[in-house]
Amino acid sequence: MGQNLALNIAEKGFPISVYNRTAAKVDATVSRTAEEGALPVLGHCDPRAFVLSLARPRTVVLLVQAGRAVDATIDALVLYLDAGDAIVDGGNEWYQNTERRIEEAASRGILYLGMGVSGGEEGARNGPSLMPGGHVDAYNNIRDILEKAAAQTEDGPCITFVGPGGAGNFVKMVHNRIEYGDMQLIAEAYDVLRRVGELSNSEIADVFAEWNQGELESFLCRRPQMLHPLIPLLLGLLFVASSRPKNGGSMKLGW
Repeated sequence: MGQNLALNIAEKGFPISVYNRTAAKVDATVSRTAEEGALPVLGHCDPRAFVLSLARPRTVVLLVQAGRAVDATIDALVLYLDAGDAIVDGGNEWYQNTERRIEEAASRGILYLGMGVSGGEEGARNGPSLMPGGHVDAYNNIRDILEKAAAQTEDGPCITFVGPGGAGNFVKMVHNRIEYGDMQLIAEAYDVLRRVGELSNSEIADVFAEWNQGELESFLCRRPQMLHPLIPLLLGLLFVASSRPKNGGSMKLGW
């Protein structure tokens, strides 16, 4: 996730530094930059060198496991950050943790954003939906970057500043609940069509394709028709989809 977002931003013409304590992950990111067009990405394994590579006012984007890992990463970075610099947490964090970190960062003069990121790894590379909330100055510092990196629609980039405090993470939480509810409905619709209607997977895919032409058109509605050979395997996963916050990335980005 972090690697793909870094490549997305670099591809838009913004030089970026990446940091991970595991050298192999940094090397893999830098190698991809060469493969995808010599993108302007610098890799670091040392937090001090990473922070000092950034122009002031610095902005560091975290994409790490929600919870203690975020606090540990912040502790390692704030030693080298200055007043006026900003931290952006792009993980699926509990909004009250974000509000606590906003206060802790403010005591050091550091700005803080909690930013929901939707679209998964593919979205991070090609254009995610972004939901930043927290200190508005932190958002304004990188607004032009985020607007270019976000998914683009006829109505503009898929990003808006949603409010102060933990608003960004709260909006992402609500987004996830709606998404998982849709997934549950899709799974149950499949089950009814399969067990009651006795339709084959191919026929069910055709039904979803028809639904996807009207008001039900959506990314999630396209999935069953594209992946119908895997539906029996995926069905169980859809039923047990959990809304617990999760983020498997571990990359830090900075400008």
